[in-house]
Amino acid sequence: MAILLCAGFATRLYPLTRGFPKPLLPVAGRPAIDHLLGQIVGLPGIESIHIVTNARFYEHFIHWRRNRQTCLVPQDITLTIYNDGATANENRLGACADLQLVFGKAGRSGAYLVSAGDNIYLFRIADLWRRFLRGHRHCIVALPEKDPEILKNTGVPVFGEGDRVLGLLEKPDNPLPGWFCPPLYFLRPSARQVLEDFLGADGSVDAPGHFIDYLCRREPVAAIRLNEKRLDIGSKESYRRADRMLRDWPVRE
Repeated sequence: MAILLCAGFATRLYPLTRGFPKPLLPVAGRPAIDHLLGQIVGLPGIESIHIVTNARFYEHFIHWRRNRQTCLVPQDITLTIYNDGATANENRLGACADLQLVFGKAGRSGAYLVSAGDNIYLFRIADLWRRFLRGHRHCIVALPEKDPEILKNTGVPVFGEGDRVLGLLEKPDNPLPGWFCPPLYFLRPSARQVLEDFLGADGSVDAPGHFIDYLCRREPVAAIRLNEKRLDIGSKESYRRADRMLRDWPVRE
């Protein structure tokens, strides 16, 4: 099962996203989320794709799905859109609560691929997913980054022995150059209960990295370190940069 988190309001991209969802913004001629879906469709064990959005953008995704269900997503894969009910940035549920919403509605699965819907990965997800399926731990991806200003706005892993991840620092004030973790997670079925425990302990419902940090401290989580890149369209500048880059360097699917 794949779960794509698309319920943010992307206020940093206003006015582009005041009335339009960021994951559907065109990047190199395609909605940003299409680059991600192209990598997910066909992965072993992925028989359903679940997208959670908010009340403001729900109809946008329903309209988008009418085309993608036939031209991008095969008929044997179900594509479900959820409305989390949020109407503005001030009353948003947050990524962790949205993940719990899908867990509750979609039923149980052998394994989960969870990603933010606005990230484009310049590496093959299929290779990482198969590696995850061969093992027995949850997995997250770690990419190199030296710029402390970028690290201050992402999740920074704390490594133990080997590839074990002991924790994930979400938007740390003084990060050390090294690695960061994009919002791409491969989770075992036990993650459902751990998320419920996390939210019951009043864990932060906003950034998913807070939940991953909680998960790392309770169950084995492995890092897959790659010397690769991802594109995050979190700002107008990064959005334009992603569009320019992918026109010359399409995502490998």
